[in-house]
Amino acid sequence: MITCLLFSTEDCHLCELAEAELMPLLAQGLQVEVVDISESAELIERYGVRIPVLRLDAQDAELGWPFNSEQVAAWLNQQLGL
Repeated sequence: MITCLLFSTEDCHLCELAEAELMPLLAQGLQVEVVDISESAELIERYGVRIPVLRLDAQDAELGWPFNSEQVAAWLNQQLGL
């Protein structure tokens, strides 16, 4: 099972679009933990102008917006060597 972090914040239209793009992959077993960057000054500094950002912690890899579900699947396959 693959787990990713999605860095976002409330009332972020792009973050909502990113979540919608991830929905087909959730049905295939991808797990996504949504992290609200507003709860951490460090995360705001790192991701404030970049959100949404999808992070695969196991590989220390990030995929920035814009992306669609096909691009996320290809990125995950590349990162995981599938």
